[in-house]
Amino acid sequence: MREISLPDTQATTALGRALARVLRAGDCVLLEGDLGAGKTTLARALLRALCGDAEMEVPSPSYTLVQVYDAPVGEVAHFDLWRLDGPEGVHELGWDDAREGIVLVEWPQRLGTLAPPDALRITMAPDATGGRIARLEGWDTRLAQSAVFGTGDASWA
Repeated sequence: MREISLPDTQATTALGRALARVLRAGDCVLLEGDLGAGKTTLARALLRALCGDAEMEVPSPSYTLVQVYDAPVGEVAHFDLWRLDGPEGVHELGWDDAREGIVLVEWPQRLGTLAPPDALRITMAPDATGGRIARLEGWDTRLAQSAVFGTGDASWA
């Protein structure tokens, strides 16, 4: 597990851009945390970086449940499963096809057993100073081998 301090929105955005550099087709990123924890801010930064457009509009998929983006690395699906009761409706949202590209999932606990065991799990939580802490679980070797994350928690910025 890797823990990263995110003192402000700019740090959360920098983390999203850094993560975009290591993603490839077939990857799944699970974003956990309470309402207001910074999941959507992180997802927006990651999507903008993947698509190469820092000003791209990235609406929250809270009501549509999934937004799909065409990025140079392939199709990226951003799921927000807050309104689902469980994994039953995920297939109807195109889950199986989306897994061929890159998938970002907010509220991944709604996936149940559909959550890929090889996913990068990021848990966002507030810290005592008003910032956030991001806990990254999974991909330890992959992140360590990346020039972006390779030399310690400060190297991603």
